[in-house]
Amino acid sequence: MLDREMLEELVAEARLAPSVHNIQPTRWQRDADTLLVLADETRRLPAADPSGHDVRLSHGAAIEGMSIALSRRGLRIPRIEIAAGPGVVARLSVETGGTPDPLAAAVATRMSWRGAFQPPDHATQGRLESLDSERDDLIVISQRDAVTAIADLGDRAAYHALCDGAQREELLHWMRLRPGDAGHGRDGLDAEALALGRIEALGAAWVLGPLFPLLRRIGLAAPLTSDRAKTASGAIALFHRPAREDPLETGQAFYRAWLTMEKLRLAACPVSVLADWPEANRMLVAQHAVPAGRRLVNVFRLGVAVGAPSMRHVRLPVHELIIEAGSMG
Repeated sequence: MLDREMLEELVAEARLAPSVHNIQPTRWQRDADTLLVLADETRRLPAADPSGHDVRLSHGAAIEGMSIALSRRGLRIPRIEIAAGPGVVARLSVETGGTPDPLAAAVATRMSWRGAFQPPDHATQGRLESLDSERDDLIVISQRDAVTAIADLGDRAAYHALCDGAQREELLHWMRLRPGDAGHGRDGLDAEALALGRIEALGAAWVLGPLFPLLRRIGLAAPLTSDRAKTASGAIALFHRPAREDPLETGQAFYRAWLTMEKLRLAACPVSVLADWPEANRMLVAQHAVPAGRRLVNVFRLGVAVGAPSMRHVRLPVHELIIEAGSMG
């Protein structure tokens, strides 16, 4: 079933799954009718994600992307075997009998929208209510006062992370703000993905880079890095999962939640710092009744985009994501 041509087609679709900072850590290897999910250990975030949780969640999203791609070809994954070996994340059995996933059509158009949202109207509210009813792992918040408070908290959380020099340096490493930057057009977060114009991108490189310590001392770093207006313009969705769930499974659910938003024609963007900063996480769990036994994994801002979101995907070439058997060393 899985010849080289088929594998390339599958990986081309599976790579559209989201990954933290778009670092794309997942690699694939074919072993007869089994797919090995491999980790590129050079693609990690030791400052922002020292435990590897978010990288593992990214692998889970890639696995779900592969499952959806297989479904379109009448194939399915009957079993996922979690692997413990170095560099091997999981083994996926593949067999016939798959039916097209209802979220498959949303894969090609799902993007992270980092711009502002249109003022919510009755139609938008209806989509938000549909999302809330379709996913039991999302809490959708659209009340203006609550959204504004979360936007303020998001700025506090983001500033807290940026004041950590190692995290800020790591973020800058993955930001491709100049066309000549290493990895531009291949991975990371470029100006278009961040909804920044050319001058804004150049300014961001300086604000987050050499000027940040000075701007922090004179009180300008926080306002210059604020995303409050964009966050407050839409709605909020809290993504929560069972407290002891393996991040691989969490990543699968995360991708499906985002694809559900896309299916409902809701543009979305994770505001991960709201879940990553313990103080913000605790506040949101307490204030918005995240159920007992669940953990707040991520937070989305979402709504109807102002303007047309780009359909451009910045991804590594397919051949770089496929590892030939026997080349792992």
